[in-house]
Amino acid sequence: MNLKHYTIAGLFLLGSSVPAMSVAADVEAGKAKAQVCAACHGTNGIAQIPGYPNLAGQNEQYLVSSLKAYKNKQRNGGQSAVMQGQAANLSDEDIANLAAYYASLPAGG
Repeated sequence: MNLKHYTIAGLFLLGSSVPAMSVAADVEAGKAKAQVCAACHGTNGIAQIPGYPNLAGQNEQYLVSSLKAYKNKQRNGGQSAVMQGQAANLSDEDIANLAAYYASLPAGG
């Protein structure tokens, strides 16, 4: 085998060790979980408080990575202390469901 074959074999093994994405997120479960988020981010994902981000129509993977960063206290500044507290008790499933829900909403509200 040459270097190219070893590289391909290594990538295959690396890819097989990465956990697969879980089953599709549940938008309705996300909607139910989002009730507490509405206080800051609005009932339709459009924030009513200046300086708070709109979540409606946001990229799903961005929301997942953001919530996980808050949960792991890797995201700081601004209102991060509030978000860290909110994200602390979310499971990976909760995060996926919330992200799917907000991504499913129209960006304009």
